[in-house]
Amino acid sequence: MPIRHRRRHLLAAFCLLALPAAAQQPPAPITAGPRAGVSAEALGQGIARMLPHRAAYRLDLGEARNSGITAVRGAMVFDVADACEGWATRQRMTMTVVDREGQEIETVSDYATYEAKDNSSLRFSLTQTTQGAVNQRVAGEAELKPDGSGTVRFSEPAGQEETLPAGTLLPMRHTVLAVEAARAGQRLLAAPLFDGTSNEGAQDTTTVIPSWTQPSGTPRFPLMSGAASGHMRIAFFERGAGGNGASQPEYEVGLRYYDNGIADEIVMDFGEFSVTGQALELSPLPGGC
Repeated sequence: MPIRHRRRHLLAAFCLLALPAAAQQPPAPITAGPRAGVSAEALGQGIARMLPHRAAYRLDLGEARNSGITAVRGAMVFDVADACEGWATRQRMTMTVVDREGQEIETVSDYATYEAKDNSSLRFSLTQTTQGAVNQRVAGEAELKPDGSGTVRFSEPAGQEETLPAGTLLPMRHTVLAVEAARAGQRLLAAPLFDGTSNEGAQDTTTVIPSWTQPSGTPRFPLMSGAASGHMRIAFFERGAGGNGASQPEYEVGLRYYDNGIADEIVMDFGEFSVTGQALELSPLPGGC
């Protein structure tokens, strides 16, 4: 059972369950483009707040849902570095899934990006192996216009091109906008997202933000000190299917984000089972100009 790198961000990843009463009749959703939905001034503030850091997570089985999965164990390390005009990220994940017969299937992925801070370009590469054999390689570069439309050209698979629709967000920009929407009291963020984790184009995404909480008490890690936070649920849909209200998402991720861009709790929902991630280590990374 190959497990595709379905987070397609996780950033998160990122399960849409029944919404709490406060979110059942939310304000109108933000339809976000690279320069729309939240003011340019607010975006600038958000970008400045994103904290370069390394986060290490332990992965465990969440819900099995009669899938035959009895255990999950693994680890994920996520680095985000400030490279002046862009963000350099790398995510390395190892996950072993165990079924009721005791069969173990190990998936390892290594995903890296360089994203321009103005949402104009993304260089990406992903290598994934299952049971030690490479089952997916994706690499290339996406270029976006100011309205978010653009083109992605793949070097793996060589020669492939895909068109990106207007309003497309890249991964870090999506994180910035999600945090800005939460801080502004918005409950929904809807936008196409392209992150380079498959040889397809953008996916439609809907992010639900039930609440945003001001800091209180002593946080688990110093990097969270004084930072507000909120839980978010991000649903990924096949392009064109996410807006009719009836389609089921291909994949969902839940996270608790802090307003410096750090997530300490993750739930990756693969449908038949879910995987939880808990931050074990958080440390700052040098960088910036």
